[in-house]
This record gives sequence, structure tokens and C-alpha cells, in this order.
Amino acid sequence: MNEEMTQKIPELPYLHMGSGFIIGLSIGYFLKKSFKIMLFLLGVGLVILFVLENQHIVVIDEKALGQSVDVGSEYMKRFFIFLKERLSSLHPASGASSLAGFAVGLKMG
Repeated sequence: MNEEMTQKIPELPYLHMGSGFIIGLSIGYFLKKSFKIMLFLLGVGLVILFVLENQHIVVIDEKALGQSVDVGSEYMKRFFIFLKERLSSLHPASGASSLAGFAVGLKMG
């Protein structure tokens, strides 16, 4: 009866992969989801600022706003490079696997 129960449970496709792949997959998935949430919140904030500017409640310095976005994107690039280097520094066999998992996680997220 135990064999029948184990055969009925559907297998998850990524359970046969190594731990490096699972680590990369989870980091890639988390990174993409959190990036989407961050962009959504940034967009909401910018829309609110633009509405407030239209109502003459605040004044927006477009040059400073552009510089702030540039600084933020530079930090994101550095963070992405850090994660990529950290994942590739895992054991030689799992380093490539974790980078592959990271790419799949980014695609899935």
C-alpha cells in the first residue's frame, strides 16, 4: 500500500536537481519578484509626486530625480553582480548548476 501512495504523489520537476540548482532557483525567483514589487512601489510614488506637482503642492527637480534613479540602478547592478559571483563561487560542480537555477528562477519569477 505504501508503494501505491508514493506512486500517486506527483513529483516536483526540480527535486531531481542538485542543491546548487535549488539555491539558484530560489534566489532568482525571489530577486525577480522583489524587483517587480520595488518597481511597482516606485511607480506609485512617482505618480503621486507627479499628481502633487500638477496640483502645485510640490516642485520636482527632474535632474535630481534622474540622478536618484541612476544611483538606484547602479546599486541594483552591483547587487546582481554580487549574487552572480556568490552563486558561481559554490562548489565547482554546483556553481554552474546554481547559475542555471538562477536563470530559471529569473525566468519563472
